Amino acid sequence: MERRTDLAVEQRELLGEDIKGADYSVEDSGGLHIERLTIHTERASRLMKKPQGTYITVDLPPLTDNVRDTDERLVALGAEIRRLLPVNGLVLVAGLGNVEITPDALGPKTASRVLATRHISGEIARSTGLDRLRAVAVMNTGVTGQTGIETGELLLGVIGRIRPSAVIVVDALASRRLERLGCTVQISDTGISPGAGVGNHRVRIDRDTMGVPVIAIGVPTVVDALTLAFDLLEISDEKESLALRDQVSPKGRSMVVTPKEVDLLVDRAARLISLSVNYALQTAIETEDLLALL
Repeated sequence: MERRTDLAVEQRELLGEDIKGADYSVEDSGGLHIERLTIHTERASRLMKKPQGTYITVDLPPLTDNVRDTDERLVALGAEIRRLLPVNGLVLVAGLGNVEITPDALGPKTASRVLATRHISGEIARSTGLDRLRAVAVMNTGVTGQTGIETGELLLGVIGRIRPSAVIVVDALASRRLERLGCTVQISDTGISPGAGVGNHRVRIDRDTMGVPVIAIGVPTVVDALTLAFDLLEISDEKESLALRDQVSPKGRSMVVTPKEVDLLVDRAARLISLSVNYALQTAIETEDLLALL
């Protein structure tokens, strides 16, 4: 039975071996544990069921603990995001997900706190001292059930109009382990499949479909119930797996598990990621001055 996860490092763990065509390294920076996985070949991509590219996984202290504005997490995450972005040009930041469903609200809540600067120009920018800000546009895409429009279609329309040099998309993810919920951030240059974490695959949002680099940032907020049951019970027998599937997913209903404090987790994750994105984008001003604008 397939264990559902959006985290590349967990997919590597499930294979239980080093994969030829994929590089993996670990480092500790600023008190944070950072795993880097780069998938180079088509074979490795097929084995890991992940597109070729770079995946950076940062393990954090629980986000349900307090997040200070300028702590090490902000600087470390901002530096990782900055490495994947082009140096110059307009950047579009898009929050994916449904703000009315708490575990899926990470994207919209993050986007609402990212500093939009594309409209600040000319004499207004010079007179207010904001002429050093990088041009950033921000949007929430909603979900197809609300808008009737595929997220990818919506982004394509905006990209075609404003022509950014890159897109940052933020979305909630699924993990295979409870201990990763609210304690992990994944950053990748491979884009994202909206809804994949809960089995609702939509059109991929990546460089091939959008025409510009797409940086995906996510925090796991849910665990697939069947995946969790398999891991907790350590079941590998096919017959037992089928019986467990029928119990956990009656009549094929897919279920997910999320922490009881998920509202706090999502709020603090959104705050941390938005601060990190602002830090990554606005390199010409001091962190304290940036925070004063938010």
